[in-house]
Amino acid sequence: MKPDVEIYDTTLRDGSQGEGISFSVMDKLRIAERLDAFGVHYIEGGWPGSNPKDMEFFAQAKRRKWKSAKIAAFSMTRRKGVAVEKDELMRQMLAAETPVVTIVGKTWLLHVTEVLRAKPDENLAMIADTIRFLRDHGKTVIYDAEHSFDGFKDEPDYALATWQAAEKAGAECIVLCDTNGGCLPGEIASMTQTAVARLNGKVGIHTHNDCGVGVANAIAALEVGATHVQGTINGYGERTGNCSLTSVIPLVHFKMKKLGVPAKSLPKLKELSEFVDEIANVRHDPRQPWVGQTAFAHKGGMHVHAMGRASRSYEHIDPEAVGNFRRVLISDMSGRTNILVKARELGFKITPETPELKTITARIKELENEGYEYEAAEGSLALLIGKTLAHRELPFTVNAYHVSMRRDGTDNICEATVKVIVGDRKAHTVAEGDGPINALDGALRSALAKFFPQLRKVSLIDYKVRILDTGTGTAAKTRVLIQSTDGKREWGTVGVSENIIEASLQALVDSMEYALLKK
Repeated sequence: MKPDVEIYDTTLRDGSQGEGISFSVMDKLRIAERLDAFGVHYIEGGWPGSNPKDMEFFAQAKRRKWKSAKIAAFSMTRRKGVAVEKDELMRQMLAAETPVVTIVGKTWLLHVTEVLRAKPDENLAMIADTIRFLRDHGKTVIYDAEHSFDGFKDEPDYALATWQAAEKAGAECIVLCDTNGGCLPGEIASMTQTAVARLNGKVGIHTHNDCGVGVANAIAALEVGATHVQGTINGYGERTGNCSLTSVIPLVHFKMKKLGVPAKSLPKLKELSEFVDEIANVRHDPRQPWVGQTAFAHKGGMHVHAMGRASRSYEHIDPEAVGNFRRVLISDMSGRTNILVKARELGFKITPETPELKTITARIKELENEGYEYEAAEGSLALLIGKTLAHRELPFTVNAYHVSMRRDGTDNICEATVKVIVGDRKAHTVAEGDGPINALDGALRSALAKFFPQLRKVSLIDYKVRILDTGTGTAAKTRVLIQSTDGKREWGTVGVSENIIEASLQALVDSMEYALLKK
């Protein structure tokens, strides 16, 4: 079906200009294949000739079959004073052999006269010559009108003339760009409405997020007639980023009730978001709308209580519609409903009439007051609930431990000794590590593995330390959060003490004990 809104992804070009973002050729191909499978209509692969990596991407891309997306190459209009057929940029664009080319040109007279040092009419000719040349070579041309809104504010007649020149030369879509990201939604809507009224073809929108309204600006343009939107997955891009397609795509579908990507793709949105983050080696933003870990997380007791009766009372959409899921958080703000829902989520059979529910709630609030935090430590929370409900014995105890550090010549050596008891048996192990916690972890794991071999598969993937009362200086109470995995699942555990090693040991012990429960 023909979409109401075309989704144009520029993660591989505009997104890669973000600080800390870099893609190899294989990275770009993997992302492009995933975007194609998701149903994006255009994938901008890069700028031919700007670097060997982009040229290699296009060479590889033309050997592949694309299901739904058209691959686009990006460049600029011909250079001032150079005939279009002799411009090296044009040769490079044709060499990319993409069905679509996107050309950026100047809208703002400030850029025409001060940056290009060109005359206004010459800029119009550069736009028209370039588009006509590429059209004559069988390309679909999308025209990105750089600084559209800044240019329109200064000289509306000239800005409109540049858009009309591009359309008359054969551009498939005129894309209005808020290049500096400095406009507000009302401004975007007003100027886009003018463009839609004065142009005969498709109008698109390309926004940046410098003022934090990149997505709002894109939606504002779509609401007044734009039918093509450009952006990046997770909002990657220069400075503070581009309009995030991971927000725009569900907004188009669920809120505007328009056809963008296929409806069957929406439940894969969170998966796509996390995939691109993984390829980019960027930690997934938990607070990202729609696809973040906290997007459907509920903490306040009143909220959770209401959610139990009607989920839409505090959720604007079913989380599963975008591949996400509901989470109930536990803190000192939690009521008994939070504890009840979370316990069930963790697999415990518990009802409002369970006698231990009151004890569990009181204990959690007491521990939170001491500095414990269970939002990211579901492993420790499950152990607390399980012990209260089952009144069971610990599978092991740490009878004693010792940690030391010394310098041996030019080397710093950290060593830990741990004694554990399992039933009527004991184990005493020593381990060295890169630091005291690493050594302690190694000694504990080595001791327990003698009784529980499955713990050899458990490893730490994250370790965080938070100083809770900074006013006491080096004697401050410390909270340690540990994230662990056995290769199949992940869990968090927590420890609190004035002694960072003791706090770490608490979290490590909980991690090992929880792993045994999940075997």
